[in-house]
Amino acid sequence: MVIITKWIDRKFDFNFPIGVFPWIVERLRGTPARIEELVKTIPLSGLTKKPDSKWSIQENIGHLIKVEELHNNRIDDFLAKKEILIPADMENRRTHDADYNSQNIESILKSFRVVRMNFVKRLEELDEDIIARSSHHPRLNTRMRLIDMAYFAAEHDDYHLAVITHLSRKL
Repeated sequence: MVIITKWIDRKFDFNFPIGVFPWIVERLRGTPARIEELVKTIPLSGLTKKPDSKWSIQENIGHLIKVEELHNNRIDDFLAKKEILIPADMENRRTHDADYNSQNIESILKSFRVVRMNFVKRLEELDEDIIARSSHHPRLNTRMRLIDMAYFAAEHDDYHLAVITHLSRKL
């Protein structure tokens, strides 16, 4: 089995045309369904297992809920023409504090679907000028357009989907 590269170690090239924005939005729209499909066959007891003291499947999904606030704040940054995007909480304090392992999986899935559809709706309302607008991403230390931020979010989703798949295979 291939070892999953840590998210923090990923490098990105943001060089695609604005015309692929609808494709990226569709990826983002589909993440809740993809997660629901992945977890529906996993026994409830497996959803909260923490192998090697890393996040459980439920915590990975919960993390995506918490990250939606960052995505929405970054849309606000682009709309306000801020030079530097709000930084992420690299310690993931909010994810840890939410105690997703004590929550019901159905409630977690529903919460993610709600916050994600709000994010997608906001993206769909943007015009091409805003989609092409850029700001500095603090961790990546590079300029990023709003389309790039959406792509970054979709890649982050896929990272956590791969982790969930990896965890489910260990059960």
